[in-house]
Amino acid sequence: MTSAYADSNDELQQDIAVPVEHPADGVEPGTRAVIYLRVSSTGQVKTDYDPEGISIPAQREACLRKAKDLGLTVIDEYVEPGRSATEMTKREAFQRMLARVRGQGDVDYVIVYMLSRMARNRYDDAIVMADLRKRGVTLVSATEAVDDSPVGQLMHGILATFNEYQSRQSGADIANKMGQKARTGGTLGRAKIGYLNHIDHSDGRVIRTIVLDDERAPFVQLAFELYDTGNYTLDELADELYDRGLRTRPTAKHPAKKVSINKLSQMLRDRYYIGYVTYKGEEVRGRHEPLIDEDLFDRVQDRINSRSAAKERRRLHHHYLKGSLFCGRCRRAGVTQRMIIQRTINSKGAEYLYFFCRNRQNSTCDAPHVNAELVEDAIERHYATIRFSQSFISDVRAQIDTVISEQEKSARLLHQQLSTQLAELDTQEENVIDLAADGTLPQTKVKAKLRDIERQRRHLTGRLATASADLTDAARLIDVSLKLLERPEDLYRRCNDEQRRLLNQAIFHNIYIEDEEVTDHDLQEPFNQLHAIQQTQRSTHAQHTMPAIPEPRDSKKATRQAGGPSTPSGVEVLLQGLQSGTCSSSTSKVELTGFEPVTP
Repeated sequence: MTSAYADSNDELQQDIAVPVEHPADGVEPGTRAVIYLRVSSTGQVKTDYDPEGISIPAQREACLRKAKDLGLTVIDEYVEPGRSATEMTKREAFQRMLARVRGQGDVDYVIVYMLSRMARNRYDDAIVMADLRKRGVTLVSATEAVDDSPVGQLMHGILATFNEYQSRQSGADIANKMGQKARTGGTLGRAKIGYLNHIDHSDGRVIRTIVLDDERAPFVQLAFELYDTGNYTLDELADELYDRGLRTRPTAKHPAKKVSINKLSQMLRDRYYIGYVTYKGEEVRGRHEPLIDEDLFDRVQDRINSRSAAKERRRLHHHYLKGSLFCGRCRRAGVTQRMIIQRTINSKGAEYLYFFCRNRQNSTCDAPHVNAELVEDAIERHYATIRFSQSFISDVRAQIDTVISEQEKSARLLHQQLSTQLAELDTQEENVIDLAADGTLPQTKVKAKLRDIERQRRHLTGRLATASADLTDAARLIDVSLKLLERPEDLYRRCNDEQRRLLNQAIFHNIYIEDEEVTDHDLQEPFNQLHAIQQTQRSTHAQHTMPAIPEPRDSKKATRQAGGPSTPSGVEVLLQGLQSGTCSSSTSKVELTGFEPVTP
């Protein structure tokens, strides 16, 4: 048998200077006593309004009574709230007491409530007793007949052996119950992140179980999904989850904090999240609700294994321009090909990132590799070329106000006309019913007339429901677009990498790079059509109204002939196009705050 105390006994034999909280000056030698009080769990000190709980005060009272009976003076006490007897070297108060006995030499008696409060291992007990006797200190139990007499020493040995047996028996009993709980799918100990410990009071029973943590469970699922994409290292994944709001559960000693990389790695490997409990190498189906399906879990394991095999370096490199860049040289040849990224380390260990055309891999493109930093600078300069002029922004906003105002006026008129027609149908229906009541019309004609009126009513009601639909969402989208490109180069310069990635994807469909410069681009809608309007406006300075936007090549709309109705402005066509679905409706709901910092 090993002893935790014995392992560090040589170290504890050294003289340690410990300040005495209550000096024993003036107390007659031979009558000086200290008392040692301990409970084995922190829960035992939280059972009463008294901060010490119930057990500690009860032990103190018994020890003080014993000291009085023996005519001893208690000069100090050492309290150990919530420390296990099997970890004697970790009991701070106990070690301070022994250090005082060795260093100060002003203790004649150590009083404990029971021997089991001091040790439940007979080897530890023997070592401590030898240490105390060496210094002339007597151990006294407040509730047991233990003293320096032969009978007292015999009783001491019996009690030490019994305490050890009782400790082992209790441990075996607890281990057996824990094993049974685990083998039936129960969860032992503190709940893993994503779950919470829960006490279920059902049918008069107290059942300790596990429930989902509504706050953290979605983040656990997200962690597996993000890692499965292959776009994150553990370090990057930890940062991403922290930014999105994942924190550890706070405790009395530790506040909520970022989940460490080690904990994240363990979580991604833990089959508990697909519904299994492991106990002593045996895996059984757990009673808790799985958070991850097995297919996703297996994919994550494959990715982890592929990265860790033979310490293989990660081959996926990330950059905020990745996915937005295309080869300008291939574009001149009529081919659209994406540029990919490569990481290079020189002989001095410096790392460089390069973009190159994917077609280089099959030798169909000879465009050179381009340093990523040079590409970043080129993109930043290119943003100045997509700026909307102040006069254009003012004209567009004025036209938006005019179009919306006219549309609202038209909608009000249509609403009035439809309402009038519906009222006329109500009158017609009443007249038909009156004629039917008088027997003037045959029943077949009455039913046919009523069906016709109902059909017209449904049609007009449907028109009335859509008559209030306006172009507000489309106008709002255009206004956001104008703000983004009012001073785009300043906005882009202030953005971090993630914001730049979002901004590039929102504005550009493709950006073409050749020889470290941007040679062309394809804009997303509505930026593309707005720029077409601005370019047309610049080429027609003499006109005072906005020209019509060029129709798409595949448009089937008829061109108005000269002398016919006036041509609608480019903004009006664009608004109607956006409202009818030529752009994603979700785009109109994008706020500028999605690309913080916003334009001034």
